[in-house]
Amino acid sequence: MGLDKLQLLLVEDDIDLATAVIDYFELENIQCDHAANGLSGLNLIKSNHYDVAILDLNLPKMNGLEVCESLRAQGIDVPILMLTAKDTLDDKLLGFSKGADDYLVKPFAMQELIARVQVLSRRRSGQVTKLTVCGLELDSQQQLISWGSTPLKLSPTSFKILEILMRASPNPVSREKLIQSVWGDEQPDSNSLKVHMFNLRKVLDGHVDNGSESKLIHTLVGRGFVLKNERQG
Repeated sequence: MGLDKLQLLLVEDDIDLATAVIDYFELENIQCDHAANGLSGLNLIKSNHYDVAILDLNLPKMNGLEVCESLRAQGIDVPILMLTAKDTLDDKLLGFSKGADDYLVKPFAMQELIARVQVLSRRRSGQVTKLTVCGLELDSQQQLISWGSTPLKLSPTSFKILEILMRASPNPVSREKLIQSVWGDEQPDSNSLKVHMFNLRKVLDGHVDNGSESKLIHTLVGRGFVLKNERQG
């Protein structure tokens, strides 16, 4: 693990279990905040940055599923690991449908909890269906994209490219990862990505700041593409 401490939130009403988990995290150089009910956990996640949130399923005030659903509805993409005593497939599918990224069934080994947290911390959640980045608003379920109140018209492929860039922002996405994520094993011809990026930039640049020199998609030599709002001089 790197020098920077992971910042976690544990939402668990079993104080003995919470204390044991937090003490173990501390030994692993992981910083962990704690909330004893779902409502407090929800408010902490909304007001702080966490690399991963660990939610117990059965919580007072708001259960883990309700917290998860509320976060995703607000476009908050913190990765969520759900802790539960229920290990049936239906329970897990319900949790995933509400926006959970991973499941761990009680009782669990601390080493497995650490391993799952470290994997989740390397990415933001793909469960969020509504994204707002740099003034762009994207709804992946409805396949809608808008700039403020102005709907934008994109091809399905351009929409997918933009969604990938928005989920990664402000981090860059390599050309190879974009191609793999959009086309999978069916590799496009060599100009396909270039054409879609050109069209995507044309649509975005026609709306951002009414066509001024404020660009959203930037090419980083050797690193790929990044979506961020910077004026180019």
